[in-house]
Amino acid sequence: MTAVSDRLSRRFAACAAEGRAALVTFVTAGDPDMETSNGVLRALANAGADIIELGMPFTDPMADGPAIQAGNLRSLASGTHLRDVLAMVAGFRREDNDTPLILMGYFNPILSYGPERFAADARTAGLDGTIVVDLPPEEADELAPALAVHGLHLIRLATPTTDAARLPKVLSGASGFLYYVAVAGVTGANAATAADVADAVARLKRSTSLPICVGFGVRTPEQAAAIAVHADGVVVGSAIVETIGAAAAERANDIPARVGALVAGLAAAVRGARRKSGEIAA
Repeated sequence: MTAVSDRLSRRFAACAAEGRAALVTFVTAGDPDMETSNGVLRALANAGADIIELGMPFTDPMADGPAIQAGNLRSLASGTHLRDVLAMVAGFRREDNDTPLILMGYFNPILSYGPERFAADARTAGLDGTIVVDLPPEEADELAPALAVHGLHLIRLATPTTDAARLPKVLSGASGFLYYVAVAGVTGANAATAADVADAVARLKRSTSLPICVGFGVRTPEQAAAIAVHADGVVVGSAIVETIGAAAAERANDIPARVGALVAGLAAAVRGARRKSGEIAA
């Protein structure tokens, strides 16, 4: 068994040492085409994304709202396959060996590719782990052993409806971090209140030492900052994908730059959130 990649643990430790949460960003790989998407990936890291989730394009992204659904369709229309996503990861690794990359999506593309082959190729490419939203713990044996053999994190999701009886099952075999889905519904939905997030993070931390990252419904620097006061990481996806979609509709040639500007604002808000919170409290 290969040791689990520790880019994630190093990145969370570095953020903790700076007294701040991590900014976790999501984009769909290949949106709107692979060349532009490669530029977006580099723009995310350069603008201050601490961890990057790469969405696997899929025809039926049931947990995602309209923005990310549209991003999936743009990527699929350009001909993106899972092998292309892994090649994208490998290309990024030739320039950046520090920023953690997580593949997020649905099990069908992995099943079609072959779980063992996927895990081996993902490790070789330089991926750090996976979030498979439609693979519950009860069915994790379809993928988890292959990930473990190749040292890849299996990141699980908890929701507001994950009660005390269910949580141990969710945490069993989980690694990297725990992704807390702050609102019931699909991506891009209304954001949870800071009080709700604070209560949820405190509850989860009583059961796990994994970092807690909070996402779904986080769109603005203000929302990101409010969550960054309490969580170990803040996940932003739909707002970034919407920016890509709007620029693609304009046939703009500056999509990476637009994404970089948005993410720079989010990164500044997340980095200063706890300091500003302390100043307000004082």
